[in-house]
Amino acid sequence: MSDRTILVWFRNDLRINDNEILLEAVRKADKVLPVYCFDPYYFQHTASGAPKTGSFRARFLIEAVADLRKNLQGFGAELIIRIGNPADVIPQLAEEYHVNEVYHHREVAYEETKISEEVEAALWKMRLNLKHFIGHTMYHKEDLPFPIKDIPDSFAVFKKKVERDSNVRSCVPTPAHIIVPEIADAGELPTLQQLGLTEPVDDPRAAEYFQGGETAALVQMHKYFSHLDIAIKQKNGRSGAEFSSKLSPWLSIGCISPRQVYWEIQKYGSNGNLLKLELLWRDYFRFMFKKHGQKFIKAKDEAQDFAPDADMLLQKWKNGETGIPLIDAAMHELNATGFISNQNRQIVAGYLVNTIKADWTQGAAYFEEKLIDYSPASNWGNWAFIAGVNDAKESKYTIATKLPKELEAKTDFVNTWQPSSIDDAGDLVEA
Repeated sequence: MSDRTILVWFRNDLRINDNEILLEAVRKADKVLPVYCFDPYYFQHTASGAPKTGSFRARFLIEAVADLRKNLQGFGAELIIRIGNPADVIPQLAEEYHVNEVYHHREVAYEETKISEEVEAALWKMRLNLKHFIGHTMYHKEDLPFPIKDIPDSFAVFKKKVERDSNVRSCVPTPAHIIVPEIADAGELPTLQQLGLTEPVDDPRAAEYFQGGETAALVQMHKYFSHLDIAIKQKNGRSGAEFSSKLSPWLSIGCISPRQVYWEIQKYGSNGNLLKLELLWRDYFRFMFKKHGQKFIKAKDEAQDFAPDADMLLQKWKNGETGIPLIDAAMHELNATGFISNQNRQIVAGYLVNTIKADWTQGAAYFEEKLIDYSPASNWGNWAFIAGVNDAKESKYTIATKLPKELEAKTDFVNTWQPSSIDDAGDLVEA
């Protein structure tokens, strides 16, 4: 009887711990074939001429895949790396290695699900099954107190019912060992140049350097909770609100799972509530995309009232040349590092939508290019909330009550612009 081989198609789940598809493949198959595919679709240039994926995020991704390969090698396994359309690459590898089934984690946003459907159709022609798993949320879909079609559109109602009636599952065990077929050509990691990008320049003012990979993710999680532990022991009133976990880059491509973070939070009681709330928002946006699809971020039917000079103002917003210190500082930081705080994201998005009245979808696309921690559901869901184009009943965040001047003083990036004239830096519209 021939060996059973399962191909594990890694996408936004670049980890070994708490990875159900990897564990199930090890349990169900004699051999496991781990694969990661750099899809050229994500590295093309958009109609505006900008790269769909910016250099900071691409570098972070390459580092994460390299770390996954290294960690798999520690289990005696190997990661096959290819550059190409997954609908071509996955079937080719399935045929070459006599694969019996392919596992992957299900996605929810349009582009990602379309790619899955293309791979599934190609495998179906070979009489092979693409098995879908759910592994990107804190709460499992099957544990929600309502079917997807009945999920409340109001986050407040969603939160109340989920926290009252659902439980977060335990993390799945890590495989003890991983047996792979004999691999003739594992493939090399691509360079940024091969992906059509240039090497990003790290700005010395950046507060953090984000290193891709599960190893760095676990270090960052330990660092955050160590800080939280110290704050609690010192009884200085800090409950996590004054320092960010900055785990979002690793969560976005699955170097660490929401469940792993949740179960660490549970050790700290109410002191971890803020981070738990952020994880729940991530869940909510994913479930909204699952429920509504593209309609969740579809513009209203009525004509949108853009400012006459919206294109020029949009470019000034991108460049950090609006003349509003806080806006410009945040955009300079985004451009120079690929990361800004959640609060500043809401502020600059609100400014683009409500003050300069530019096309919010162009703002969302710019964030998609620039953000290291870009996640389709969270990014586009957030922007749609601020633009008011979905069925949400409340704003996502109460934007800072502090005056812009107080916030500006906390960043070095505010000094990188030269305004022609500013009458009142406090003239910032609340998002």
